[in-house]
Amino acid sequence: MTLVRVNGVTLHVAELPPVAGDDMEPPTVVLVHGMAGDNLASWYLTMAHPLAASGLRVLMYDLRGHGRSDRPARGYALDDFADDLEGLLDHWGVTGRVHLVGNSFGGTVAFAYALRHPDRVAGVVAIDSAPPMPEWFARMSARLTRAGADPGRVGAGAAFARRLRDVRRLLSETEIVAELPASRLPAPAEFAALTCPVLCLYGRDSRVRELAGRTEQLLPQARSVVLDGAGHSVLIERTAEVRGHLLTWLRDTAPFVTTGSEGERHG
Repeated sequence: MTLVRVNGVTLHVAELPPVAGDDMEPPTVVLVHGMAGDNLASWYLTMAHPLAASGLRVLMYDLRGHGRSDRPARGYALDDFADDLEGLLDHWGVTGRVHLVGNSFGGTVAFAYALRHPDRVAGVVAIDSAPPMPEWFARMSARLTRAGADPGRVGAGAAFARRLRDVRRLLSETEIVAELPASRLPAPAEFAALTCPVLCLYGRDSRVRELAGRTEQLLPQARSVVLDGAGHSVLIERTAEVRGHLLTWLRDTAPFVTTGSEGERHG
């Protein structure tokens, strides 16, 4: 386990180096997980190894309040999460442009960082997510409020019991329910600064897909792909399809990425 102190908190991080490559610096991809009950393991078990096998340096971390990272009582505005990502990129010594891949709220964190530093981002992939806009934050606020009153079931078994415990602790021991909905959001005009390629993957049965039109208004370069038979948990429900779209997109935007058979064996 690797712990890194950035932005006043200690974050749990993980790195997978590229399996093979030449002497050139490999492209870097950062995987950002979703909120409440999620952690970097969702990436480690789905996308991390195929991406490393395709020639990328793969970086992951547990968001503050999640997994093995610190759970401070305060500091859950969107800017705090973007500050954490910025601090980690500095810690990792990432000097070139980075590919950001975010699931659910992780995609929003990726967009927030990219809007701050468009010159440091090669591309953004958002999996059943949306940019930081009022419509999306209103939905997250309602979901957090409902979860705070009753976290509900997140599955069965020991792993799911741990997730439920973590959700309850995040919602009861921190100010995330109040602070995240009150986040400062970028004005629509600010999105014009973000010109890098954007790929948005949605589950057809997810309500997040309703925000695709607004996302494309804010980011005309965004390409949307809808995966049948999946809801909000499209990363888990359609892992192989998500992996295929992600590797193809990275191959097109990062010239050193391959789609070799080694990557295809994972997932």
